[in-house]
Amino acid sequence: MTIFSKIAAGEIPSYKCAESDKFYAFLDISPVAKGHTLVIPRHEVDYIFDMDDDELAEFQLFAKKVATALKSAFPCRKVAQIVLGLEVPHAHIHLIPMQTEGDADFRKEKLKLSEEEFKDIAGKIYAEFQKL
Repeated sequence: MTIFSKIAAGEIPSYKCAESDKFYAFLDISPVAKGHTLVIPRHEVDYIFDMDDDELAEFQLFAKKVATALKSAFPCRKVAQIVLGLEVPHAHIHLIPMQTEGDADFRKEKLKLSEEEFKDIAGKIYAEFQKL
């Protein structure tokens, strides 16, 4: 079981931003920007393009809904969608609010946020997601 599966199952705490029966979204604990969110399928699949077409389409539509909530919670020019990550063998999408492309640069120093800041950010995104 991957760390992301454990997070989605509630075995490891996370800052929940959105969820459905098939997908889960939570804050990245090493964010490159406030609101940096990870979106995952609840079942384990290592590579996003190993998902069958219908599931991949649903995954993208869920991510779009999370991105809409993220943009409402943290006004920005666009929300970046980035698929990468070889560290965790579980498909995931990074959603990052951005004003410039530099806001989605993974090489820059990660933000250091307090637990209260994480809770506040996740709460704002979750509240916007519930409106959709």
